[in-house]
Amino acid sequence: MKRQYNPYVSVDCVVFGFDCRDINVLLIERRINENNHDYNDKKLPGSLIYMDENLDEAAARVLTELTGLKNIPLSQFHSFGDPGRSSNPRDVLWLEKTTHTKIGRIVTVGYVALIKINRRITLDSPDRSANWFNVSDIGGINLAFDHAQIIRKGLEYIKHWLNVEPDLMFKLLPRKFTLSQLRLLYDAVNQTHSDVRNFQKKVKNWNNIVELDEFEKNVPHRAARLYKKLEGHKTATL
Repeated sequence: MKRQYNPYVSVDCVVFGFDCRDINVLLIERRINENNHDYNDKKLPGSLIYMDENLDEAAARVLTELTGLKNIPLSQFHSFGDPGRSSNPRDVLWLEKTTHTKIGRIVTVGYVALIKINRRITLDSPDRSANWFNVSDIGGINLAFDHAQIIRKGLEYIKHWLNVEPDLMFKLLPRKFTLSQLRLLYDAVNQTHSDVRNFQKKVKNWNNIVELDEFEKNVPHRAARLYKKLEGHKTATL
C-alpha cells in the first residue's frame, strides 16, 4: 500500500558545515520549468512527513533522500507555523507536484546538524542538486517558503549550543586543524572578530588541545602548525 503524506506537517533540515573560513549551509537547488523557462530555485532539504512516521524518522529519511547523507545526528530546534509561510503559490505548486499531494497550511519542524564539509553529498536527480552556500550570502538568495528565517534561527541555535557545549565545534573542523581555523570557526558562529594572539593564548591553556609536530601542506602561505583534540577531554567554556 502506497504511503500517504500528511499535507499539513513537514520537516526541514538545516545542515551546517565549515570550509575552514566560513560557516556554510546545505541547500537543494531546484530546476523549475515555468512559461518555457528554467528557473533555479533554492530550498532547505525538507519535505512533508508520511502519516505513519514520527518527526525524527521523517527528518532522517528526507535528508538521506535529498542529499545521500546517512546517520547524521539531527536535533529538533524550532517549529515554524506562520500562516503566510506557504503563501507563495510557486512553492506550493512545486511541493504538490513532487509529492502528488494537495497541500494545506503547512507547519514545519526544523532540525539542525553540524557536519564536516567533506562529507560526500550524493543526489541522483535531473531536476535537483545539493550544494553548500556561505551563510553570509543567504540574504541575497531567493529561498523557498520561509527558509531564510529558518536558517537564521538555526544559526542562533548553534551559537547557543556551541557556547554551552563547545566540544561540538570539532564536528565542523578537520581532525587535524590550525589555530587559525579554530578561531575563524569561533568568530563565524559568534559573529565576532577575535584578537589573534589573545585567542591563541586562551586555546593553548585548554587541556584538550594537542600541538602536533606537523604542519599544513600544499598551501600558498607559510604553513601553520596543526593541532588535534584529545578524545574524552572536555573543552573549557569559551
